Amino acid sequence: MHIEGRGYLAYPDTDRGGIGKLTRFSYEFFSSDTLTVARALLGAYLVRTVDGQRLSGIIVECEAYVGQDDTACHASRGRTQRNQVMFGPPGHAYVYFTYGMHWMLNVITEMEGSPAAVLLRAIQPQEGIQRMRELRQLRGKVRKEQDLTSGPARLTQALAIDGAFNGTDMVTGETLRLEPGTSFPDSAVQNGPRVGINYADEKDRLAPWRFWIKDNPYVSG
Repeated sequence: MHIEGRGYLAYPDTDRGGIGKLTRFSYEFFSSDTLTVARALLGAYLVRTVDGQRLSGIIVECEAYVGQDDTACHASRGRTQRNQVMFGPPGHAYVYFTYGMHWMLNVITEMEGSPAAVLLRAIQPQEGIQRMRELRQLRGKVRKEQDLTSGPARLTQALAIDGAFNGTDMVTGETLRLEPGTSFPDSAVQNGPRVGINYADEKDRLAPWRFWIKDNPYVSG
């Protein structure tokens, strides 16, 4: 990791072989406590292969949704056709449609049958940036570099992720996966309440379960 000017910007960890040569996460990693996984995913790579081209970015913001007792979590309503993937094995994608226009990408955590997930909110682009721009241009002009992937809907647009990826294995997947990457110190990380959950109980609205890299310009804010 390098620290520049305004805050913490993430760069490839060349000591581990550079982009494209990193090891995969294990299913055991994703079966851990959701808050632990969410914090640990900061600095990891989200990788998408589109027409043989690798697109990637470093995760700089995410949120934890912790089971049926968390009223902000989809699983709090019980098992439905929409959320049934959350009750499945860890390390798989939970992709859902919201506001009638946006796809949201999550990775399932904890043991099978214990529905929990981490929402991936923002990445700092690394590979395939021009292709990401092309994909985002289909949905409106990208005015600033930071607008490319700074938010969960922008992220899925830039990586061409939609409902077809619901249930995808993100440990062994070839077209969508997560890879270990840069490690950030606690001094570089902030946490606070999650975004857009006004429907939840007060205790869950206030739970500090959103994690982000301090001052990184790609954080959605």
